[in-house]
Amino acid sequence: TAIMNKKKKPFLGMPAPLGYVPGLGRGATGFTTRSDIGPARDANDPVDDRHAPPGKRTVWDQMKKNQTADDDDEDLNDTNYDEFNGYAGSLFSSGPYEKDDEEADAIYAALDKRMDERRKERREQREKEEIEKYHMERPKIQQQFSDLKRKLAEVTEEEWLSIPEVGDARNKRQRNPRYEKLTPVPDSFFAKHLQSGENHTSVDPRQTQFGGLNTPYPGGLNTPYPGGMTPGLMTPGTGELDMRKIGQARNTLMDMRLSQVSDSVSGQTVVDPKGYLTDLNSMIPTHGGDINDIKKARLLLKSVRETNPHHPPAWIASARLEEVTGKLQVARNLIMKGTEMCPKSEDVWLEAARLQPGDTAKAVVAQAVRHLPQSVRIYIRAAELETDIRAKKRVLRKALEHVPNSVRLWKAAVELEEPEDARIMLSRAVECCPTSVELWLALARLETYENARKVLNKARENIPTDRHIWITAAKLEEANGNTQMVEKIIDRAITSLRANGVEINREQWIQDAEECDKAGSVATCQAIMRAVIGIGIEEEDRKHTWMEDADSCVAHNALECARAIYAYALQVFPSKKSVWLRAAYFEKNHGTRESLEALLQRAVAHCPKAEVLWLMGAKSKWLAGDVPAARSILALAFQANPNSEEIWLAAVKLESENNEYERARRLLAKARSSAPTARVFMKSVKLEWVLGNIAAAQEFCEEALKHYEDFPKLWIMKGQIEEQKELVEKAREAYNQGLKKCPHSIPLWLLLSRLEEKVGQLTRARAILEKSRLKNPKNPDLWLESVRLEYRAGLKNIANTLMAKALQECPNSGILWSEAIFLEARPQRKTKSVDALKKCEHDPHVLLAVAKLFWSERKITKAREWFHRTVKIDSDLGDAWAFFYKFELQHGTEEQQEEVRKRCENAEPRHGELWCDVSKDIENWQKKIGEILVLVAAKLKNTF
Repeated sequence: TAIMNKKKKPFLGMPAPLGYVPGLGRGATGFTTRSDIGPARDANDPVDDRHAPPGKRTVWDQMKKNQTADDDDEDLNDTNYDEFNGYAGSLFSSGPYEKDDEEADAIYAALDKRMDERRKERREQREKEEIEKYHMERPKIQQQFSDLKRKLAEVTEEEWLSIPEVGDARNKRQRNPRYEKLTPVPDSFFAKHLQSGENHTSVDPRQTQFGGLNTPYPGGLNTPYPGGMTPGLMTPGTGELDMRKIGQARNTLMDMRLSQVSDSVSGQTVVDPKGYLTDLNSMIPTHGGDINDIKKARLLLKSVRETNPHHPPAWIASARLEEVTGKLQVARNLIMKGTEMCPKSEDVWLEAARLQPGDTAKAVVAQAVRHLPQSVRIYIRAAELETDIRAKKRVLRKALEHVPNSVRLWKAAVELEEPEDARIMLSRAVECCPTSVELWLALARLETYENARKVLNKARENIPTDRHIWITAAKLEEANGNTQMVEKIIDRAITSLRANGVEINREQWIQDAEECDKAGSVATCQAIMRAVIGIGIEEEDRKHTWMEDADSCVAHNALECARAIYAYALQVFPSKKSVWLRAAYFEKNHGTRESLEALLQRAVAHCPKAEVLWLMGAKSKWLAGDVPAARSILALAFQANPNSEEIWLAAVKLESENNEYERARRLLAKARSSAPTARVFMKSVKLEWVLGNIAAAQEFCEEALKHYEDFPKLWIMKGQIEEQKELVEKAREAYNQGLKKCPHSIPLWLLLSRLEEKVGQLTRARAILEKSRLKNPKNPDLWLESVRLEYRAGLKNIANTLMAKALQECPNSGILWSEAIFLEARPQRKTKSVDALKKCEHDPHVLLAVAKLFWSERKITKAREWFHRTVKIDSDLGDAWAFFYKFELQHGTEEQQEEVRKRCENAEPRHGELWCDVSKDIENWQKKIGEILVLVAAKLKNTF
């Protein structure tokens, strides 16, 4: 390699000198001959194109054409095109330039010059500002080093002359390379180092015997002479650095430290783990940035302080940087230097007080007060630094002597006083700060009734545009029993505020009313609602907006506000059944029984044709145990609605629930004669059925089917009565006849399928369900029954296949997804539940399945949360209440169980597969909601 490097020319690979032409030195220059460009042609020679048109057949014709094209050529490039102005350039540039053209150009030039001079000063000023801004953001190198160059003036002549000359040391190694010499290493070198390092070419058998680490001495790493007497570690004194000995010494040191922290008797560590972790935490730096970033920030901030020493944020930022990096004393020194440079900066003094310890901070604040005697924040900080209440009071009173118009100082001072002293101080405060509403209201609260009225009157005179003063006055009158004045004060407030140009913000007033409601000022909140509820609302939007306002108040737990809204709405819409109904539901959920009944009496007087209002009134009396009053309400309802099916059936239910079966029979007989509807016949059949009169029930059923053969519930009852009598053929015949008349009745298909399954005819049951799915496509209940039929028969693979088909046909069916979750193996259930929630996010069956899934995993808190979600979304689903109650029986307290039971009774659920199996059972026909809940929960099994 060395020989090849010697032969290599030094100029090879280097760039050529400037102006170098290869071969020019030896006369090898290039030239062009006629043969390179072809012979010259005569003007009359024909062109190469034999088919050229006349006028283009000779060389002269082509030359003339090219010359014309060059003269008339225009720049039609896209870059020369403007969407608004078209192509740039003159339209008549190819035409002759005459005298009138020159005159026109001169006129245009003069106009341009005149227009340009009009905006010249403004444009030049703007350009100058832009240039200055650019130079400030991107200063030149010489400007950046200008502060350093100023120090060159301090350099003496001797120092200047002692600066060494600049030598041409650049790229010296590249220009004068030292050629590498390779010399073979003698064998004696390797032998010497093998002897000094005690290297072995074979493995010590002791190392393999004890895992390569331990010596045969007991004690693990501890040898009789730690790290000194094992083979390969004792080296002769060669005087050279042996890296092996350094490594062994490090291991020995670690061994000694481990021995120090271990118990000499039992070998257990005596290091406190909590204290050790605390020490580790104390070693973690408090800053999260790189050390280089901190150095850069420190340099930048130092430059800012030096260039602009009177800039407060620079000092604050520098102190905080040092504080973050743990240099607290440096931070304190910096911020104190900042107070000297910026003595009028409030922020610098506050930062200095924050960084200094207690007594020093007080001295700093005292010094700050001397420089800034009008600073409220500094006075507040001074009061905070004091630990004694008397000292705080003294500081704040001193502050109020200098700044008597500060509301913040007055509030801080009043908070430290006793009520009597606070009242005296507030009386002075409102004189110094007459526009502070808070001070006026605080003074009014501390005064007696008469004095408070005077204070509020003065406050209204000083601040005629604030509504809170009027509202406080109304609350004051209400608190002292003068409720008749509340309405007048609120009305006067609206009038006065409008006269002073204040816009009445309806939302703000409603919020004030809600606050009054929560504070117990019922009359004030109702007066505010009546005054502002109709402001700013179109006539056609009143009902909708008021109902939304009432719901909002209920959501905010402002029940009196909602009651006032309903009362006002009922005055405006006395004949609206929907408003009465919503008000009645509000009283039912949030009011007392007496208030509900009083409201319903007024409601039926204004809306006598509203059956639901009559029924609610009768039910309220019945639930209270006042059956005669319920009968009288229904009698009045009969007079207002003579042939109402709902009222007839309510009267029948009232009598049957109170064991007045003969009265119920007579009522049903009258109903069949005056209002012979299918439901009346159905109730007649059911009454006889539950009382054990099967023959009478069948007779009524046959009679009803003559008139209402397309009413599926009659066929269902007929089949169930036959099933009860264990007459399978007659039951099958009843279901088949019903399906001929009502092919879209899903319960009939399900009952017939279950009847065949019950007698062991699985094939027939499967065929019935397939036929039902053809007649009723995309019905999740039929698909669910088909899946369960196969599952009960032990054919799980077929059940899974059917479930996949069902979900394809009904992808948004929550009841199918809930079943699909528990058809999966336990590891896949969670994934399936996520898919179900994506498809049916708000379906109660899916939410119930997720709750059961958490229950099966013993995640009690999450399961309870999902049960709450389920019953909130659909309170009519009885299955959800039953599972929730069962869950609380196993994992909840008695209070939680009672709460679920009460909520279920209030919700009165009517649907749910498991719920209906129990509630529709003839044996349970007189059971209450709470009893049914207990029965359903008892039947549930934790097999999921």
